[in-house]
Amino acid sequence: MTPSVFDYLRPTSLAEATRLLASHADDAKILAGGHSLLPMMKLRLSAPKILIDIGRLSELSGIHEENGTLVIGACTTHYAAETSALLRQRCPLLAETAAAIGDVQVRNRGTIGGSIAHADPAADWPAAVLALEAQINLVHRAGTRTVSAADFFVDLLTTAMESHEILTAIRVPANPPRTGGAYLKVPQPASGFALTGVAAQVTLGANNTVQRVAVGITGVSSKPFRASATENALRGQTATPEAVTQAAARATDGVEALADIHASEDYRLHLARVYTRRALQRAIERAQG
Repeated sequence: MTPSVFDYLRPTSLAEATRLLASHADDAKILAGGHSLLPMMKLRLSAPKILIDIGRLSELSGIHEENGTLVIGACTTHYAAETSALLRQRCPLLAETAAAIGDVQVRNRGTIGGSIAHADPAADWPAAVLALEAQINLVHRAGTRTVSAADFFVDLLTTAMESHEILTAIRVPANPPRTGGAYLKVPQPASGFALTGVAAQVTLGANNTVQRVAVGITGVSSKPFRASATENALRGQTATPEAVTQAAARATDGVEALADIHASEDYRLHLARVYTRRALQRAIERAQG
């Protein structure tokens, strides 16, 4: 199918992009890599009158560190994150998550900001940014604001972004000592989207006590979520397989799961608990060195 007719605008700066969006907020959509928006347009699920292409704005691409915080530009591709030496050294969970996305073509063109802003319930990035307690930078013509990942994902394909805002960067803390992360998922074979995806980040203290633990889960519910019951059960415990198993069994407490032709509600909940245990165990092993 082909999309409905639209006008195409390509600003040369972020300031120009925010001005254009402010002028056409009700009719415009931001285009970066296009792997989320264009398929929806071709299916006529989205029909913007104007596309504002920010994909070539150099100020929105790249990865660097500021005082112990990793800053990832919104237009950074999945492949750039996957192969970043800085991420592999300072926050390997991000590089591992990027490597699990789609296929080579998708990773070479799709962007981290576009994926997060689209908020597909089966996307991979949301699980990681939740587990890392990321901060998401938004800009509009009148100023900027920052939203925590915990507050960003509202519902199915719905975020805390306003129609006149542009996602510019994702900020995550670099790993402290004795920290390990892992992202594991069950992919839908045709699309690569997660039937269940679990990102776990663990910091160990003395005697292998779990000092900090965070678990983000995607693909299960209408929006990604933190497995708070699992985190509360494991925090302060010695990181034994038994403690991990008991905590992971609570990963879906209070969660209403999706059901479709690919997986039933019960199967998704089961996968979430199993993969939470596996991701936590791998994260702990990595934290132990």
